[in-house]
Amino acid sequence: MNYYKIRRKKKFSDRLNRLSVTSWIIIVTAIISILSFVLIKISESYIDYFALKPASILQGKYLWTILTHMFVHGGIAHLLINMFVLFSLGGLSERIIGRKRFLWFYLIAGLFAGILSVLLAGFFGASELGARIFGSPDIYMVGASGAIFAIAGLYVILLPRLKFMIIFLPFFALPAYIMIPLMLVVMWVITILLNAPIGNVAHLGGFLVGIAYGLYLKKRYTKKVKILQRMFR
Repeated sequence: MNYYKIRRKKKFSDRLNRLSVTSWIIIVTAIISILSFVLIKISESYIDYFALKPASILQGKYLWTILTHMFVHGGIAHLLINMFVLFSLGGLSERIIGRKRFLWFYLIAGLFAGILSVLLAGFFGASELGARIFGSPDIYMVGASGAIFAIAGLYVILLPRLKFMIIFLPFFALPAYIMIPLMLVVMWVITILLNAPIGNVAHLGGFLVGIAYGLYLKKRYTKKVKILQRMFR
């Protein structure tokens, strides 16, 4: 009996070890997001402990939200869409750069996206037009989009001809080097015109991290990147 229990525990442990970093990020993000949904339903004041508010950060308050905001989402639909995109993009990226590198890359990109959002919203978001372009310092920011755009930026450099589709337009596909910048511009224009609550600065910040890291990898591993690009023409 004990032998079978040990075997089951070992099998379960082996399955957990086989999970990709992308899968773990999705699991952790889902758990923290759902926990935040419940707590905010109990009391809206709990949002300060999860979401990133530029004005608070600039005052030295709730500094940990620079990290936690990327694991929290503004509703089930927001969570499902972001996790679907992360699942779609993360697996191949993780296999290309490795598990440890991918984890650090994802976290650093999310942190940079949050910090850039705080700075630009804090310094340029006080006016109505500034808030539309850079975000308001008094608006909470949540979501993994910054880190996800970093992964997309990595593809722009490492696999520029890989076809990307928009989730709501499955029959419309363009190479990464066209689609990703185009999405950034289109989303930013929509935000300015409609005053939509989209974290464009975070998207840009993550994208820049992806581009920078992609250029570093391309320079350091020139031959490997060329082989990779031949495989994904």
